[in-house]
This record gives sequence, structure tokens and C-alpha cells, in this order.
Amino acid sequence: MFLETNVRMTVGWEIGLHFLVQEGQIRANAGVCHLEDQRGIGLKFTAVKTEDRPRLEALIERFRNPSSSNGANGR
Repeated sequence: MFLETNVRMTVGWEIGLHFLVQEGQIRANAGVCHLEDQRGIGLKFTAVKTEDRPRLEALIERFRNPSSSNGANGR
């Protein structure tokens, strides 16, 4: 996952993510694995709350197949 941010981080840092999307609330932990100066960070999920996994899977599927997202524009 790529996250646009101006916050300075270091590869290897672990961060908590809490976000709300049309699939619902998703809470996860991720490690910083890539930095792009002035743009953001690349993250690798390290843990996802059990009850949030189906919502994350649905979100990923929506991004993989934006045309089949029931009228949503894939964003």
C-alpha cells in the first residue's frame, strides 16, 4: 500500500492504520518498506484485525476490478 504523507519515517518502522472506506472500518498494522521523498511511503501489512479482514479483501477486490464495483468509479 502506498500512503501519501509529508511525515518523515524510516524503513522498518511499524505503524497503526485505521481507515474508513465504503466496505467499512479497517484496522491494521503495517511496516514501512519503501520511502519516496516528498511523496510518501510504501507499506506492507503485518497484521489485520480478524473482523476487518473480509472488508480489506473486499477493498482489494474493488481496486483490482473497478468495473465490477456496483456503479462505483473504482476510487
